[in-house]
Amino acid sequence: MPRLPLPTVDTFTPEQRAVHDQVVAGRRGRVVGPLRAALHNPELASRWQALGELLRYGTSLPPQLSELAILVTAVACRSPFEWHVHREEAERAGLPAAVIEALLDEREPPGLDEPAQAVHRYAVELNHHRTVSDTTHARARAVLGDKGVVELTALVGYYTLVAMTLNAHEIPLPDGAAPAFPLPQHVRGHPVCADGDVPEARP
Repeated sequence: MPRLPLPTVDTFTPEQRAVHDQVVAGRRGRVVGPLRAALHNPELASRWQALGELLRYGTSLPPQLSELAILVTAVACRSPFEWHVHREEAERAGLPAAVIEALLDEREPPGLDEPAQAVHRYAVELNHHRTVSDTTHARARAVLGDKGVVELTALVGYYTLVAMTLNAHEIPLPDGAAPAFPLPQHVRGHPVCADGDVPEARP
């Protein structure tokens, strides 16, 4: 069950209906995932879907590389919904099953070419360290160019926003889908950090 009510076609305001129709007419074809929550603020949802459509379909990154970076982000953020949707997208883009399974296990994927290795390393470092090393940045820039490395950074950031929205509001997976891993756990009302510690409550 989601933690907040999700607007539906039966409850849409005119503004929500306009955004819904905008999304349905675009490349997504339907309103799913975080946009269902974002519709509580139609202007936010409208700008959100436009940015998401650009980053998903309108960058210089080939679909395989985009989906590789998104899957790294889904696992790093522990977002079962994001993983479920983009695993299917990665398969359609031709990402090998052995690579997808390695990403789920947070292992170095086998058989990646140089561009895919560079994207993988960049996405892993950015997710885990909130920045990347000089070597990793230079490597990604060498294979993707200035435009590509900017797009890759924006893609990881955007799908972090998506994952946080899905997780925080507990947007449910599609009917019949089993989560590949559990949502992040909470201890005494405080989220558990990546290292397993519970952050101090601040006054």
